[in-house]
Amino acid sequence: MTPTPTTRADADRSRTGRPVACTIESPLGPLLAAASERGVCLLEFVDLHAPATRAATRRQRFAAKIRHRGNAHLEQLQTELRAYFAGERRTFGVPLDASGTPFQARVWDALCAIPCGRTRSYLDVARQIGRPTATRAVARANGDNPVAILIPCHRVIGSDGTLTGYAGGLWRKQWLLEHERAMTDQTSEGLFDGALKAGPRSTR
Repeated sequence: MTPTPTTRADADRSRTGRPVACTIESPLGPLLAAASERGVCLLEFVDLHAPATRAATRRQRFAAKIRHRGNAHLEQLQTELRAYFAGERRTFGVPLDASGTPFQARVWDALCAIPCGRTRSYLDVARQIGRPTATRAVARANGDNPVAILIPCHRVIGSDGTLTGYAGGLWRKQWLLEHERAMTDQTSEGLFDGALKAGPRSTR
């Protein structure tokens, strides 16, 4: 799911290069989505009680106000999310344009390698990227993920099996995990299996 250039025509593309945004309805409440010309750069749950905080976060992240319009990436995202929430899709194909540090990018790559219906611990992810003592830094990078669901930070739990934190709220994290378990027919034991299986690392 590595962000890649697209040649698809986009009549609504911003001439200034600023991301464009839209709101997407979901069973867990509305999601704010934004996309650049290269791909989806933001997907977060909308908490109606804190609009000022959301706006400040968006301005800081993109260094400019995003415009509420649509583009081809957002249209593809809405289609894929509808299928995901309907239990008909486990993976996403829309290009991503998640901006972060090299360390964050490595963590987000590792998150994208966690299969739907499975979980990993922060320690598992730290080992995956070759930094076994960096669990706190991994947790911070996990929390800084700008693209919820597509970069599945909800699949990371505590080493003891507890859900731990989630920016969208623990109830949403629980819902997402149970939803994915149902899609993949995983048992609770399989869902909360923190053992990291050896194998080649997949890319976004």
